[in-house]
Amino acid sequence: MPSFTTPRNTRFRYARTGAGGPLVCVPGGPLLPPAYLGTLGGLDRYAELVLPEPPEAETPDDGTYRCDRLAADLEALRRHLGLERLDLLGHSAGANTVLRYAERYPGSVGRLLLVAPSTRAVGIAITDEARSAVARSRAGEPWYPAAAAALARIQAGTAADGDWAAIAPFSFGRWDGNAAAYNEAMEASIDPAAAAAFGAAGAFDPPATRAVLAALDVPVTVIAGAADVGLPLGAMEELAGLFPSAGLAVLENAGHFPWVDEPAAFVAAARRALAR
Repeated sequence: MPSFTTPRNTRFRYARTGAGGPLVCVPGGPLLPPAYLGTLGGLDRYAELVLPEPPEAETPDDGTYRCDRLAADLEALRRHLGLERLDLLGHSAGANTVLRYAERYPGSVGRLLLVAPSTRAVGIAITDEARSAVARSRAGEPWYPAAAAALARIQAGTAADGDWAAIAPFSFGRWDGNAAAYNEAMEASIDPAAAAAFGAAGAFDPPATRAVLAALDVPVTVIAGAADVGLPLGAMEELAGLFPSAGLAVLENAGHFPWVDEPAAFVAAARRALAR
């Protein structure tokens, strides 16, 4: 696996797969290893996916994992790859790193592809009611009663053991054995300490980020799943509206992992984004 040392003396490892122009894909989690992204539904047939691994840290709270510092690592990657500009895909929490990168290095941004993006970096709040409204759209599913009860307890601050696992179906457009196995493998890769360090004090500066994005004249596409309880479409529309000209692609039968739920539709949307 290729690697290099960043200016802050952090070892940066990454994988490369596929053919076409390079697309740096920042995983969610935050700080999940990129294996859960796979080939992004076959997007590797049309772009070379550059897949960063979480950086190595002496301790989870030494600052290595903080979002804004991870953005600086992406600039080091750009220089290492010898690219004038980076085309960036950020999934979920990884979109925060991409947005902070765009804020700090706007002249180094080619295209932005934000997939089921977290909105922490720009300070867009999402209400429990907005999430519950999306959840209610799944009321006909056999797993819904248990998942809805668990979601209500989580929102009330009275979560019981197993409630977070019980709401996993709300992250997928179709909950079946394959989705459950995918979710289990991904969850096993989460490092809670690293995830907590990602949002440590100083990680985000929404006013500064929003100010730069408002003038960022590059192609931007937000890909959202209509069934994603965590990220209702209203928040995705608000995020797209922060840019001078951003497209919003909604996959009606997808959740938080659209390349799993609707791989063909996801790849088509991503290809359109990369052709902008």
